[in-house]
Amino acid sequence: MQKKIIALQELSKNLWWSWDTEAKQIFEELSPLLWERNNHNPIELLRQISDDELVARCNFDFGEKIDRVYSRFTAYLNENNTWAANNTPELVKNPVAYFSAEFGIHESVRIYSGGLGVLAGDHLKSASDLGINFVGITLFYREGYFRQHLNHEGWQIEDYPLQHPENLPVEKVTRADGKDVIISVNIAQSEVFAQIWKLKVGRATLYLLDTNINANESHYRDICCRVYGGDQNMRINQEILLGIGGVKLLNQLNIEPAVYHMNEGHSAFLTLELLAQEHSKGVAKQQAIDNVKSRCVFTTHTPVPAGHDRFSRDMMHYTFDKYLARIDMSFNDMMLLGSEDKEDTHGLFTMTVLALTLSRSANGVSKLHGEVSRNMWQHLYPEKTVAEVPIGHITNGVHGSTWACGYTEQFWKNFTDDIDEMTFSREATEAVLAKISDEELWALRYNLKRNLIDFIDRYLANQLFHQHQHVGFLQNDYYAMQSGTNTLSPDVLTIGFARRFATYKRAPLIFRDLGRLDRIINHPIRPMQIVFAGKAHPHDDAGKDYIRQIIDHSRRPQFAGKVIFLENYNLGIAKRMVSGVDVWLNTPVRPMEASGTSGEKTVLHGGLNFSVLDGWWPEAYNGENGFSIGNGESFENHEEQDSFDAEKMYSTLENQIVPSFYERNENNIPVKWIKKIRNAIATIAPEYNTHRMVRDYATRYYLNRKEN
Repeated sequence: MQKKIIALQELSKNLWWSWDTEAKQIFEELSPLLWERNNHNPIELLRQISDDELVARCNFDFGEKIDRVYSRFTAYLNENNTWAANNTPELVKNPVAYFSAEFGIHESVRIYSGGLGVLAGDHLKSASDLGINFVGITLFYREGYFRQHLNHEGWQIEDYPLQHPENLPVEKVTRADGKDVIISVNIAQSEVFAQIWKLKVGRATLYLLDTNINANESHYRDICCRVYGGDQNMRINQEILLGIGGVKLLNQLNIEPAVYHMNEGHSAFLTLELLAQEHSKGVAKQQAIDNVKSRCVFTTHTPVPAGHDRFSRDMMHYTFDKYLARIDMSFNDMMLLGSEDKEDTHGLFTMTVLALTLSRSANGVSKLHGEVSRNMWQHLYPEKTVAEVPIGHITNGVHGSTWACGYTEQFWKNFTDDIDEMTFSREATEAVLAKISDEELWALRYNLKRNLIDFIDRYLANQLFHQHQHVGFLQNDYYAMQSGTNTLSPDVLTIGFARRFATYKRAPLIFRDLGRLDRIINHPIRPMQIVFAGKAHPHDDAGKDYIRQIIDHSRRPQFAGKVIFLENYNLGIAKRMVSGVDVWLNTPVRPMEASGTSGEKTVLHGGLNFSVLDGWWPEAYNGENGFSIGNGESFENHEEQDSFDAEKMYSTLENQIVPSFYERNENNIPVKWIKKIRNAIATIAPEYNTHRMVRDYATRYYLNRKEN
């Protein structure tokens, strides 16, 4: 029995369990109540269950489950016949060092805030699955990203519960003599120290730098407090620690990366430390630059000029004075590396420019975003046409095993022995689909929607319990208005909208014409219901007001119980929503959505996308695998754009989506709707996944091969 308890503990300390359904089920089975209460955290769960109970329960079937999962886990870790071993052996010998300001791996590890982090987490998992030697670098945020509450007026309130290392699957990195590994960076006139935590993600390793130690002045201990927290001074301090500190950590651990991958510009200061290493060897300036470029690749995610980190000359001078003296680099030489005007270094220092200047290759995260990025940065390459600007694209994907909920995974396992095969080949996906009847696909959709609706009911009840008498909260309104006609139903067409509440994503757009929406939602024969979730950045009052508007609309009598907003959006809620809704709605202002991936997560569950032709959707949409809002029309006037897109959205709902969903054959099966589901699965699932994405990075960028 002791071996089984040790196996459970080992499983809890590697986030591989987060994308293995049976492993998750083992922890949940120990105590469904504690599993929910501890935010699906097996470390905290096991701490609250005695060894006596574990010994008693490890007999018979439960013990056999543990053995089966642990055997699969160890086989996974020891597998040698991986994709990377067979196709990119160079990336098995030396690791990819992947730097990102956030990683969204699981809701119990709150070191992420949004899509950039979720993409990084999925990238990490696919690299592990493919057998690439992969090392992630980020910060250990003690408070993480905020927990969201809504006040009486529907206004977002943030609080920041602490994350304690003892409650997470992390271990401190130590030297051979048992002492902590400590790195230091120069910030202004201070030397700032960081201890290191290690988190195992399958075969991959994620290192987290943490300045919350006694060796630091108090204000530097807070560098690793919150994801994207604080002002510009805090931002530059975080980015120095991430980039420069991350390189120093790899050096101290004797890790020699095959390539350094910067996921967005936040980590671009790593190039300065690599330059410093070249200078310390006596390498001439231009050769040093060439050497650094040969080792770095860069992914940009931001199609909005204002979204790129820029720091003033004065701030750069103050922050880097001591560092530059140590590495023997002039201030003007450093400013030149990040200046958008190479003739004048007295302007702002742009992190994206630094990354582009010192990378051998750069890419956007969709075809359209690649085009936008080439236009945005063409002024850095005056001798080149826009088409010649050296920024390509690799379209983002999602990690299928993470986003396929347990029921969906079991469904596909009834028809294929290897679900991952569906992420490699459209032919393989179509072969699986050919085995599945329309009735079986429709049963999948009903089961998943019932699971979502039951979850929402429990979730809102739990929120109401904790908020007690806070009259006026959304949850009270929901329960107060419930009746036979005011409640979510699995029979009703269900729209989902959940994401970061940046204003360009236009979350309230569907409420532009309340009368028309009322007629759609409350149609006597073909009704509709909508589920929203999402967080606004703590400093984004406009985004918070969008949340308030949606909650205000949800309280109107005609929408109560049919328009729901779920508080405290996280990866767990996201997974429930993408699996359960019929249609995933996306309404960004084109071309401001660099890629977006949430819609890709709904496909294997039989959900369909309904989106502006922005990000990844123009590449994927073929007219038969989902729905578009317009045909990519753009207007300079924001009001005109909103009016046009809202009209297209309503007309598509009324004339295409609603009729297709409710048109049934003699067996009450929506044949046309399911045909679209089949088309979506066949065309989207094999292409828009992180296995394909990471393979593209490995061959085209990490190894600089021309072939895919």
